[in-house]
Amino acid sequence: MNAVQKPRRNTWQREAVRGALSETEGFVSAQALHAHLRDGGSTIGLATVYRALSDLATEGDADSLQQDGESLYRACTTDKHHHHLICRVCGRTVEIQADPVEEWARATAAANGFSNASHVVDVFGECAECTARAAVRSGA
Repeated sequence: MNAVQKPRRNTWQREAVRGALSETEGFVSAQALHAHLRDGGSTIGLATVYRALSDLATEGDADSLQQDGESLYRACTTDKHHHHLICRVCGRTVEIQADPVEEWARATAAANGFSNASHVVDVFGECAECTARAAVRSGA
């Protein structure tokens, strides 16, 4: 945290978002999380959900990614740098420690004259269950 940034207060809204996010499988949009909270009787506003999710991601308590122009969030289960395998169909997410990715990123940056490089790698595909369901539907 830099000297200009104030520590965030733990309000009931922020804790409600944290709790709902931890109960959610895979990545979820702010709108979907807001709907889940509202369905449970919460009076929390959508802007508050967006702000809380953004803060949680900035602080490392949530993973975030962009998919189809939308930010998606998931409760982070590790404080170590990691990557994800994400099912495009059901959203199932697997955290992976990808040493070869780290080596590739460093080597590629260095080979192109870049220093202080950082990266985000998420691999999208279809999990085994969704692949099997699609095969049954198509008669394969």
